Amino acid sequence: MAEGRAGREIEFASDGEQVRGYLSLPPSGRGPGVIVIQEWWGLVPHIRDVCDRMAREGLVALAPDLYRGESTDDPDAASRLMMDLEIPRAARDLDAAVAALLNHDAVDGAKVGAVGFCMGGQLALFAATRNRRIGAVGDFYGIHPNVSLDPSGLEAAVLGIFAERDSYVTPDTARKLESDLTAAGKRAHFSIYPGVDHAFFNDTRPDAYDAVAAARAWSELLAFLRAELG
Repeated sequence: MAEGRAGREIEFASDGEQVRGYLSLPPSGRGPGVIVIQEWWGLVPHIRDVCDRMAREGLVALAPDLYRGESTDDPDAASRLMMDLEIPRAARDLDAAVAALLNHDAVDGAKVGAVGFCMGGQLALFAATRNRRIGAVGDFYGIHPNVSLDPSGLEAAVLGIFAERDSYVTPDTARKLESDLTAAGKRAHFSIYPGVDHAFFNDTRPDAYDAVAAARAWSELLAFLRAELG
């Protein structure tokens, strides 16, 4: 267990390889499972903290390390890491993380949630289009230029959290994604938070963080996950 944290570093199998991740369990010892997917920075302390916060709310949270040990706080390096991410390998790692959760004794239910931020938001939705064991998606201002979505296989409900001032994923882009999902017969509800920018949920980013909007988004996410996962 990391000092000051409720969770611990683990490894799980993915296509014959071992992948690292961070797993946090609720005080009760059991609960629905949720995959937490990193921003372009990597598996950094903020993402571990999100896992711990979810655990305190009764969820079993696992954040897979999609960069296989690399992380950064430099935007240029983060952009390179995101663009160099092998999407087929990331898809396998996300499938393996879902399997690791569902096979864990602490996880209740036959499906898990997938929640991601920035790059991770797009990957959470992408993973759910491929894996019907994902029953709920929380997409926080998701973007990845190399990830295209085919909603035909999507069975999960989708909660989209976007920002009015986001220049990466504009409100028009978010509304079109919501419209495309609902037109395909999928359950999707998107909220565009006024007066905030991309990454407003990340409390380690003082340039973007908005405490009021982040608290509201957290409450909206928890209500959604509880409704969909039980």
